[in-house]
Amino acid sequence: MSSAGDVDYSVIGLGYSSHRRPDPRIAAMIHAALGDAKSVLNVGAGSGSYEPTDRAVIAVEPADTMRRQRPAHLAPAIDTRAESLPLADQSVDASMAIITVHQWQDMRAGLRELLRVTRGNIVLMTFAPGSASYFWLGDYCPELAAVEARRDPPIETLAAALAPAGRRVEIVPVPVPIDCTDGFSEAYYARPERLLDPNVTRAQSSWAFVDEAVRERFVTTLRADLASGEWDRKYGQYRSMPTFTGALRLIVSRPANSTARLTDQTSA
Repeated sequence: MSSAGDVDYSVIGLGYSSHRRPDPRIAAMIHAALGDAKSVLNVGAGSGSYEPTDRAVIAVEPADTMRRQRPAHLAPAIDTRAESLPLADQSVDASMAIITVHQWQDMRAGLRELLRVTRGNIVLMTFAPGSASYFWLGDYCPELAAVEARRDPPIETLAAALAPAGRRVEIVPVPVPIDCTDGFSEAYYARPERLLDPNVTRAQSSWAFVDEAVRERFVTTLRADLASGEWDRKYGQYRSMPTFTGALRLIVSRPANSTARLTDQTSA
């Protein structure tokens, strides 16, 4: 299994620190999934979204554009890839990889490296391929839905790779808040107007694979439907939904002797 590794973040990464700010409610789920780890490896760390600030973090990020956007209060990121982590076996308490596995050049090798260096929990956040087609955005731009379905690895494949002997895996849907500050596509389920802003879509890697003519058609059609009220007639119910559970998932791999479950911690 190989992943995309197909986006030039020197181009699309420029707006990440403005439009892809970590959402505190999603962050709480990620940090709960890390358990009581004191040391955390963040692979594909980007500009530092979702890194905990109350633990020792080792960040790994191969794109210089993303490393330079890391705020001063976070540790500098190491310039290397998931497939070749410069760490000893079982050297970190937990590891995390947030919306990044689809960019790894060799996904299986990267996951093996996470298993090699991590003593405790491994936390991935990713999108379930194909789920975007059920979101209203798929009606306006089916080409984008097709891109996301093609690029996102199957959840079951990721879960199986993170469940060798001695580990167990939990898959948890992540509800997206109506005012989500992390600007991936589903974050705007109730705010379609935001997707008319080219700076917003530029911070979403899948749009890099959509032809400019398709993008222009999408903007023209969505703008017209918003002005006429057609969008609200068809999809207005989204505007009052406090959360939307779509494609976003957490995959949590734990040692077999761990009894914790993320669903138990987040359902209260």
